[in-house]
Amino acid sequence: MDSLTQIVLGAAVGEAVLGKKVGNKAMFYGAIAGTIPDLDVLANYVADTVTAIEWHRGFTHSIFFSIIFAPIFGWLIFKLERKGPATWKEWSLLMFCGLFTHPILDAFTTWGTQLFWPFDLRIAFQNIFVIDPLYTLPFLVFLILAMRQKRDLALRWRYNMYGLSISSLYLGLSLVLKGVAHKKITDSLDAQGIAYTEIDTRPSPFNTVLWSANVDAGDAYLIGNYSFFDNKPVQFSRYPKNHELLGDLAQSDKIRRLKKITEGWYTINEVNGQLFFNDLRFGLMSLDPDESQFAFNYKLISKDGELSVEESPKLRRDAKKLLLALWVRMWGN
Repeated sequence: MDSLTQIVLGAAVGEAVLGKKVGNKAMFYGAIAGTIPDLDVLANYVADTVTAIEWHRGFTHSIFFSIIFAPIFGWLIFKLERKGPATWKEWSLLMFCGLFTHPILDAFTTWGTQLFWPFDLRIAFQNIFVIDPLYTLPFLVFLILAMRQKRDLALRWRYNMYGLSISSLYLGLSLVLKGVAHKKITDSLDAQGIAYTEIDTRPSPFNTVLWSANVDAGDAYLIGNYSFFDNKPVQFSRYPKNHELLGDLAQSDKIRRLKKITEGWYTINEVNGQLFFNDLRFGLMSLDPDESQFAFNYKLISKDGELSVEESPKLRRDAKKLLLALWVRMWGN
């Protein structure tokens, strides 16, 4: 999830663990704990593109990381707050809960997380987008209300529990909504006589009303959108896989790693002689049926027998255009 959401979650968890004893300091250190796992983005500055993608939501998002580093961070806080009422074990528990709930929440997103690192298993329930105002804003409001209360007041505890409970209920509801959307999309495929081998359903950005599906139809992928306000069948756009365009590059180490990262959901396209590797898991840059640019695509540059991979930049104007299209499409077809 986005940084603000993880800060709010970490602060709320910190409050639940130690708020009655140390007050707003529990929220403060909980917010730090909720931020720490995302420091893996620093890999972008020290590693190549493919390696940085592999490291993202890896080691720092694992149970192993939480267990090892919680007592270390807890000890540091204990030394900083040596005159405070909390013990080293209590600070360590707060840090563990803050560190561990971060990847738990990330596991519900499209990208998922390697919760059981170093085992090669990525958990991704794909029922909530990385930014969802309906999850974050009510949570934030109740956290602020709790923060404004004295630490020994029951009202402070209740406000914090309201935030944790409502956000958790919404997360659970999104799983139900995914199941319904998935059924509607598969019903449309069957009604239209479309044969497929696999389907991947996920929420569209910023909401759980409009859902998208990638459909493996053999030599191509189909992409369709379903809103709970729709009154017409789901329409699917076709995108050829074009895997053969890779040629000898298909055997390169970086391409094999990209295939693994995308779990096979990728296409290749050629623009003016330049090859691009498209990650289908995060959708297109617009809802236009003729759209060909994906949100995450990588330029493949082969020179002197070496392959380099560069992520294509995302422009702010494209994001604004997509948001407007999502808003319109969300209300039905």
